[in-house]
Amino acid sequence: MASAELQGKYQKLAQEYSKLRAQNQVLKKGVVDEQANSAALKEQLKMKDQSLRKLQQEMDSLTFRNLQLAKRVELLQDELALSEPRGKKNKKSGESSSQLSQEQKSVFDEDLQKKIEENERLHIQFFEADEQHKHVEAELRSRLATLEMEAAQHQAVVDGLTRKYMETIEKLQNDKAKLEVKSQTLEKEAKECRLRTEECQLQLKNLHEDLSGRLEESLSIITEKVPFNDTKYSQYNALNVPLHNRRHQLKMRDIAGQALAFVQDLVTALLNFHTYTEQRIQIFPVDSAIDTISPLNQKFSQYLHENASYVRPLEEGMLHLFESITEDTVTVLETTVKLKTFSEHLTSYICFLRKILPYQLKSLEEECESSLCTSALRARNLELSQDMKKMTAVFEKLQTYIVLLALPSTEPDGLLRTNYSSVLTNVGAALHGFHDVMKDISKHYSQKATIEHELPTATQKLITTNDCILSSVVALTNAAGKIASFFSNNVDYFIASLSYGPKAASGFISPLSAECMLQYKKKAAAYMKALRKVQQSLEKISKLEQEKEHWMLEAQLAKIKLEKENQRIADKLRSTSSGQGLGLAQENATGVNVVGREEASAKAVLEPAQSTSLVPDVESREDLIKNHYMARIVELTSQLQLADSKSVHFYAECRALSKRLALAEKSKEALTEEMKVAVQNISRLQDELTTTKRSYEDQLSMMSDHLCSMNETLSKQREEIDTLKMSSKGNSKKNKSR
Repeated sequence: MASAELQGKYQKLAQEYSKLRAQNQVLKKGVVDEQANSAALKEQLKMKDQSLRKLQQEMDSLTFRNLQLAKRVELLQDELALSEPRGKKNKKSGESSSQLSQEQKSVFDEDLQKKIEENERLHIQFFEADEQHKHVEAELRSRLATLEMEAAQHQAVVDGLTRKYMETIEKLQNDKAKLEVKSQTLEKEAKECRLRTEECQLQLKNLHEDLSGRLEESLSIITEKVPFNDTKYSQYNALNVPLHNRRHQLKMRDIAGQALAFVQDLVTALLNFHTYTEQRIQIFPVDSAIDTISPLNQKFSQYLHENASYVRPLEEGMLHLFESITEDTVTVLETTVKLKTFSEHLTSYICFLRKILPYQLKSLEEECESSLCTSALRARNLELSQDMKKMTAVFEKLQTYIVLLALPSTEPDGLLRTNYSSVLTNVGAALHGFHDVMKDISKHYSQKATIEHELPTATQKLITTNDCILSSVVALTNAAGKIASFFSNNVDYFIASLSYGPKAASGFISPLSAECMLQYKKKAAAYMKALRKVQQSLEKISKLEQEKEHWMLEAQLAKIKLEKENQRIADKLRSTSSGQGLGLAQENATGVNVVGREEASAKAVLEPAQSTSLVPDVESREDLIKNHYMARIVELTSQLQLADSKSVHFYAECRALSKRLALAEKSKEALTEEMKVAVQNISRLQDELTTTKRSYEDQLSMMSDHLCSMNETLSKQREEIDTLKMSSKGNSKKNKSR
C-alpha cells in the first residue's frame, strides 16, 4: 500500500515534470523568437548607424566647405573694399575694372547661392536623419523595455517553478516519512491479523472436530434410541412441546397489558357517552321535570340505562385474556381460548348498538321536527345520524374480524393459517376507520352543541350535559386513535409471531392438540424442575463427600504431626532429666494411645506436654529459625518461578521483535531502493531544470551584452537576477545535501 502511494506520488511528479518541459519548450521558442527579433533590430541599427556616419561625414565636409566659402567671401569683401577708393581716383580705369569685378561678383554670387542652397539641403537632410535616428532609438528603447519586462516575467515563472519544485520535493519527503510510519503500523497490524487468523483457524479446527464428534454421537443416539420420527406427521408433531421463548411471552404479555389499558379507556368513554346521552334525552327537546317526554325517548332512555351490562364485559373479557398470557404458556391463536370470550362480549355489545340505533335516529328526527330546531341544527342532526350508522357498521366489521381470529382456538377449520395476516391487516384498517368516524362525530357534535348554546331557550342543564357528552366523545376519539396506532405499530410482530409453534410444522392442528401440548409443557416443566432438584441434591452430596475426604485427610495429618511432636518432646525430656523424662514419657505414651482412639484427646495431651517442657526457649528459637528459612525458601522459589516466567516471556518478545526487525529491514531495503530511484529522478529533473535555466541565462546574457550600452538600469537588474539565481542554487544544493 505504501509503495502504491509512493508510485502515485512519482506519477504526479512525472506529470508536473512533463508540464515543466512543455513550459520550457514554450520559453525556448519565445527566446529564439526574441533572438531573431533582436538580430533584425541589430541589423537595422547597424544600417542606421552607417547611414548616420555617412550623413555625419557629408555634414562635416559641407561644414568645412562652408567655412572655406565664408573665408573666400570675406576675402572678396576685403578686396572690394580696397578697390572702391581706387575707383574714385581713376574712373576710367575703374570702369574697365568695375566691369571685371562685376562679372566676378556675379560669378561669386551665383556660386555662393548654390552653396547656400546646397547647405540648406544638407541641413534638411541632417535634420531628417537626426529625427529618424531619434525615432529608431525610441522604438529600440521601447522594444528593449518590452524585452526586459518579458525577461523579468520569464524569470518570475522560472523562480515560481523552482519554488514549486522544491515544495514538491519537501512534500514528497514528508509523505515518504509518513508512508514509512504507516507501513510500519500496517506491518504490525498485518502481523497481529496473521496471529489472530492462526488462532481463529485453530479454534475453527477445534470447533469442527468438536461438532463432528457431537454430530456422530447425535446420529448414533438417534439411530439407536429414537424409535420413530414424530415430526414426520403433523398430527404427532402438533403434540410436541415447542422451544420456550421467554422473550416472546414477555413481549406478548406487555402488548396485552397495553391493550387492556386502551380497552379500559375505551370502555370508560363508551359508558360516559351512553350515560350522558340518556341524560340529554331527559332534558331536550322536552325537560322531563316540566313535561312528559315522548314514548320513543322513554324507550330509548330505558335501553341506554342498560349500557353498563353490555360495555363492562368488554373490559372483563380483555382482563381475562391478559391474565391467560403468562410467562409459562405458549401464546398463539390456537392457544388463546380467552379471545373467544372477548369476541362473545363484543358481539353482545354490537347487538346493543343495533338495538339502540333506530331509537337514536328517531330521536334525532324528533329534535329536527321541534319548533326550536333551526336549519343549521337540522343539518348537524342529519350528519350525526349518518355518523351513528357508520359507527355501528365499523363495530360490526371489527366484531367480524375478532370472531375470525377467535376461530383457531375453537374451530380449527374455520380459518386457514394462510389468512391470518390478511385478517390482522383488516383489523388494523377497521380500527383506523373507527377512529375516523369518531373524529367526524366529535366535529359534528361540537358544531351542534355550539348552535344549541346560542338558542334563547338553552338552559344551563343542557349546556352542561352537552359539554359532558362532547368531552366523552373526545375521550372516545382519543382512545380509538391510540388503539389504532398501537395495533398498526404491532401488526408486523403479530404476523411474525404466528410461526411460533411446533418445530418443522405449520402450526397446531386443533385446539385439542394445543391443549394437550400445554399439558405436556407443564409436565415437562415439572420434570425439568425435578431434574434440577435432583441435580442440586447430587451436587450437594458430591460437595459433602469432598468435605468429608478433606477433613479425613486433615485428621490424618494432625495425627501424624501429634505423634512426631510427642516423640520429639519425649526425646528432649529423656536427655534433660531421667525422672522427669520418665514421667513425661509415660504421659506421652498414654497420649499416643489416646490419640489412636480420638483426635481431640490427643490435642489435650499435647498442650500439657508442651507446657511442661524444660527448654521452651531453645525449641521456639529453632522453630523461628526453621520457619524463617522455610518462608525465605518459599519466597525465593516464587521469585525464581516469576523470573523464569518473565525470561520465557522476554524470550518470546525478543523472538517476535527479531522477526519484526527482519521484516522492517526488508521493507527498509525496498523503501531505500525506491528512495534511490526517486532521488535519481529528482536529480535528473534538477539537472534538466538547471540546463534550461543556464541556456536561458546564456541567451539573456547575450541580449544584455548587445543592449548594455543603451540602458544601465538593465545591467543592475540582471546583476540582481544573477544574485537571486545563485542564492536559489545554493538553497537547492543545501536541500540536496539534506
